[in-house]
Amino acid sequence: MKFSKLTVAIAATLGTSFAFDATAMDLYVDTKTKQIFAEPGRGRVLMGAFEKVAEEPSPLSPPAAPLATKAEVAAIREELDLKNNEIKALSEFAAEANGPESAHVSLKDGIHFATKDGNFSAGINGRLQVDSQINDQNFTGAQGGYYGTTTSTSGMQPAGLNDGVALRRARIGVEGTFFKKTDYKFEYDFTRGNGLNAGGVTDAYIRYNFSKPFSIKVGAFKEPFSLEEATSNRYITFIERNMSVNTFVDNLNTYKLGIGANYATDRWQIGSSLQTEGVGGYNAYGDNKLTASTGSAINTNGGVNRNGGGGDTSWEVNTRLTGVPWMASKTKFLHVGASGSFININNNYSSNGTYSNGGVIFANGLGGNVDRSSILNTGNLTSTGPQGSSTARVADNLTRFGAESAVVYGPWSAQGEYIQTNVTGKGYNNAVLDGYYGYVTYFLTGESRNYKSKTAAWDRIKPNRNFDMKGGLGAWELIGGYDYMNLTSGGALGGTASTVKGGINWFPHSHLRVSANYIHALDINTATQNTYAQGGNAAKTTTQGQAYNGAQLDMFETRVQVDW
Repeated sequence: MKFSKLTVAIAATLGTSFAFDATAMDLYVDTKTKQIFAEPGRGRVLMGAFEKVAEEPSPLSPPAAPLATKAEVAAIREELDLKNNEIKALSEFAAEANGPESAHVSLKDGIHFATKDGNFSAGINGRLQVDSQINDQNFTGAQGGYYGTTTSTSGMQPAGLNDGVALRRARIGVEGTFFKKTDYKFEYDFTRGNGLNAGGVTDAYIRYNFSKPFSIKVGAFKEPFSLEEATSNRYITFIERNMSVNTFVDNLNTYKLGIGANYATDRWQIGSSLQTEGVGGYNAYGDNKLTASTGSAINTNGGVNRNGGGGDTSWEVNTRLTGVPWMASKTKFLHVGASGSFININNNYSSNGTYSNGGVIFANGLGGNVDRSSILNTGNLTSTGPQGSSTARVADNLTRFGAESAVVYGPWSAQGEYIQTNVTGKGYNNAVLDGYYGYVTYFLTGESRNYKSKTAAWDRIKPNRNFDMKGGLGAWELIGGYDYMNLTSGGALGGTASTVKGGINWFPHSHLRVSANYIHALDINTATQNTYAQGGNAAKTTTQGQAYNGAQLDMFETRVQVDW
């Protein structure tokens, strides 16, 4: 048996204390029985004082431990006091670590903090998307006008798209819960905004979960409209969203202020909102490329419409209903859905009745991700000039309808959407703008698209085996699709176009993605693109988009993305 140094010392100390009290002993003998006793009594006679003599130790026995001195005993007692204090401190620390206010940190899927009792949590999220774009543009045979600042076309050339590299998104945010049933999210994008309408703020809301399926949120959040828009840009299939979604939803600044409700089960979901956009303005020239001075400068805002002004802001009502009517498993199912929206457009006029600001613009760059200059462009649907003049055009309301469907069958998937936007107001006669897309995907490495029932949208791809130098390939996905956009109808003259596109996505692991897309324009028809005067610039007679009428355009795009 082994003893610690402390144990031996304690035993020696106790032995020493006893030895000091019992080194000598008086013995008594009974005169009748001759028995020896250690205490006096009747018939007992004192024999004398006796000392115990230790036996000679055996040569094979270990030497006896030396008795501790008083100084050593004091030192041992002091050490015991220190040990007792340490044990007490550890006990208090353990109690605190298990208390309701204690927290733990998790790095499993990002950076997360949470209290032991589950009342409070916080997670830091972020994403970085680095994009590149190379354009092959051929204007030979183009039938559009020239892009310039005068009515003369002598010596003028169409403004081509720029090749280059850019930060598409750079976001950081925090999200979490407090008192279990309430959650929150705040996110800021450093590549967005020019100080208008909250600048780079995307999500900024508080949500209360009445039950597992039902919740209500207040703040800034996405409109509940469209499958591709409901899907985070981290998880969409192509680098850029398809034209109809970009034009009718995303470019209208989909993050708006308001109140929203959501009810979601495993098989169906409904979301609705009442939202508005903060007071601000948009740059009718810089954002929409309507003057030669802007050329094909990159639109760092990522969008072309920023409603607002000095007066009333627009407001809207949105609803999205989705379901999964067939679900054999999480990798074999059918998704269907529909969306509806009514938008009241703000139009602000000066005291003399002339247009001041507001309105709405629909524009798209056919999927460009670095130079996002508008090729299809309606211009402001509320035009300049006196409000009551015969030539004035006033877009009062928009009514949007959307239908969506997607099917997943193991590594195969297909998705399609149709979105229609009706424009109502003076100068517009049954103006129906619309677009649709469809595409298929296939995972060469056997993964399947991940579906999130709470949002009825796509979620993070998790490779069957992460990339490594020991044979891990990550996840590889082939994609291909068709995209159509029509912005010419009933007084709106934005043009039409269609594209085919294909590409490949590589996921070395679930938080890293590398993508490459190729886009080919089948036809670009912008001959009658809106030429209404903007901001009193009477010399402006053509737009950049007109110069692309009949042109041949191909784009090669890449993205490297990391998120957590």
